[in-house]
Amino acid sequence: MPILMCPPTHFGVIYEINPWMHVASPVDARRAADQWGALRATYQDLGVEVVVADPVPGLPDMVFTANAGVTHGGRVVLSRFRHPERQGEEARWRELFSRRGTPMLDTAGIPFEGAGDALFVGDTLVCGHGFRTDRAAIPLVARALGVDVVELELVDPRYYHLDTCFCPLDGGAILYAPAAFSSASREAVRRLAGRVIEVPDDIAAGFACNAMVVGDVAISSEAVEGLSGQLRAAGYRALGLPMGEFMKSGGGVRCLSLPVPEIREGAASGETAA
Repeated sequence: MPILMCPPTHFGVIYEINPWMHVASPVDARRAADQWGALRATYQDLGVEVVVADPVPGLPDMVFTANAGVTHGGRVVLSRFRHPERQGEEARWRELFSRRGTPMLDTAGIPFEGAGDALFVGDTLVCGHGFRTDRAAIPLVARALGVDVVELELVDPRYYHLDTCFCPLDGGAILYAPAAFSSASREAVRRLAGRVIEVPDDIAAGFACNAMVVGDVAISSEAVEGLSGQLRAAGYRALGLPMGEFMKSGGGVRCLSLPVPEIREGAASGETAA
């Protein structure tokens, strides 16, 4: 499945909507472009098609394509952003998926932030709530995609999206940061998979769980190297990339990446593929 990315042409920390964001800590634009380019090149080296969306001035967080929506079975449930600062992205993502011919659904205005808060463990949708996604949106998303769902409550504002603290691995294992979840949700996570790798808070705070899995490679920030042994035991190789500029905005590898369906025949495409 292709991965959607958006260049960091207009990326920067120009507002504060999570604990990682500080307007007094500017982004190094050249370094951000290099880090983004290295991630794109990594996907290409692993044989993954990268679809590149056009960045839009005034929408610095479009670079975090995981928040565009969640895709499954050739459909997408589009995001409805909680914060006004990001709501301008919604029309842009709707346009992109329309051009690709992807059937679109949404949550009728109820806050829901896409694959930032909705990840699949096998065929089960796992949704986080507590900071960005409204719990009322979760059953709507599950019905739209025709899947079973497990809800997880996020309680630490540093881990404001599920993908900052939870990563399903294709082989039936899960990476997760216990500090991010309520006690009931920690128990629910342990029931989701046969192998659950608990990530210490110091490593999780380096965005190690904000990872993408391609084959047997778990790609994340450099912090993931601290999990190399546990990942190796689960059948994966840890690949850490510098993500420091994006971490200033509370994001990492997974935030910059969204698996998307192939273009449907007859659809027009305004984005570029590589």
